[in-house]
Amino acid sequence: MILQVRDLTVSYGAIRAVRGLDLDVAPSEIVALIGANGAGKSTTVRAIAGLIPYSGTVRYDGELLKPGRAENNVQRGLSLVPEGRGILGRMTVEENLLMGLYSRRTDDAEADMAEMMKRFPILRERRYSKASLLSGGEQQMLAIARALLSRPKLLLLDEPSLGLAPKMSSFVFGLIRELREEGLSVLLVEQKARQALSIADRAYLMETGRVVATGLAQDLAKDSIVSETFLGGHARVKGMSPERAMEVDE
Repeated sequence: MILQVRDLTVSYGAIRAVRGLDLDVAPSEIVALIGANGAGKSTTVRAIAGLIPYSGTVRYDGELLKPGRAENNVQRGLSLVPEGRGILGRMTVEENLLMGLYSRRTDDAEADMAEMMKRFPILRERRYSKASLLSGGEQQMLAIARALLSRPKLLLLDEPSLGLAPKMSSFVFGLIRELREEGLSVLLVEQKARQALSIADRAYLMETGRVVATGLAQDLAKDSIVSETFLGGHARVKGMSPERAMEVDE
């Protein structure tokens, strides 16, 4: 396993947001973490990333991680795209992307930047624009591209479709699937549970800070109780170019 989480507990004062959570992610696997708003999903990935205190153990690539060491975790290959994207609005697109290279000591930064601009042509077009002027879909592409420039082995994605138009959401889900096919491991937090399950290998269902169901994503999607209680309307994920997705992003 590239990620092993055991008995993860996170508290905010007297409130336990996550309670004894166990979770695994294998190499080249998409694992979805689904559940209602307030279930503890974002808290879980923030703890794994090293951004907040926790008890329990988090092992990444065989190494025991410590709370509060997020920068070190990025250097090891664990990168978080946070809910809300975390874009630095006063900086240009290029300056935001350069932040993704900050943790790396490399001589091939220029080649990596060129490759990212090729992957996301819209970012090349907006290269010198302030990030705050980008649409929601463009900002999400920027956030993912910035994370990819750190060359992660494990990508933590927190609500990547939040606030996006339906076709842009489909593009993002398609991109996640492509990254897995390229060998990247992904832990995906999503409220759009049905879409997340359509691309995930396995899934964990959270409720009030606990995992209440886990299994193959396709099995959870077919489970009548899970479907009736937690899953929304059906939506298919189709491949779409960034340019086409941007045509419908608002």
